[in-house]
Amino acid sequence: MTKTPIQIAEWRPELLDDAAVGRDLTMLAEVLRAVVYGGAGVSFFVPFSLDDARAFWTANVLAGARAGTRRVLVARQAERIVGTVQLNLAVPPNQQHRADVAKLLVHPEARRQGIARALMLAVEPIARAEGRSLLTLDTVSRSNAETLYLELGYIAAGFIPRYARGSLTPDLEDTTIMYKELGPA
Repeated sequence: MTKTPIQIAEWRPELLDDAAVGRDLTMLAEVLRAVVYGGAGVSFFVPFSLDDARAFWTANVLAGARAGTRRVLVARQAERIVGTVQLNLAVPPNQQHRADVAKLLVHPEARRQGIARALMLAVEPIARAEGRSLLTLDTVSRSNAETLYLELGYIAAGFIPRYARGSLTPDLEDTTIMYKELGPA
């Protein structure tokens, strides 16, 4: 049996009706919650309810996506959102050449299909189109995500010990700060 193909596209809530935005926010919340309970260090820790996850998307991401200061990509399998990544364009005036990559999330049930790699590659042309030549991010040190970023050409600028609490434990995890130069836009 073949898997349903993955479609990567920019999430454009300003073009959707309220019902469609609501459905997408629920799916994005489900992905975030599953990732947190899967042990990923993405700013949250258990217990973490679906309402908490939905509040994050509604309060922190939706307005930026509508305003164009936060570009959000989603990976859909059939109609279900199974992954996402964000490109934060809201940087200080003296840093308009760069953008932050944030919240690369793939639902644990959809992993090992190349979704994270596809999302990260899809971010780059958007960054270039926005005139950004430098991407920055942070990730849990020695994680699968760090390995992926290195494979995609990101460079580790350094790491910060005991930077953030793990999602499943009160232990503090190290974080690696990374960047990738895209060249002139």
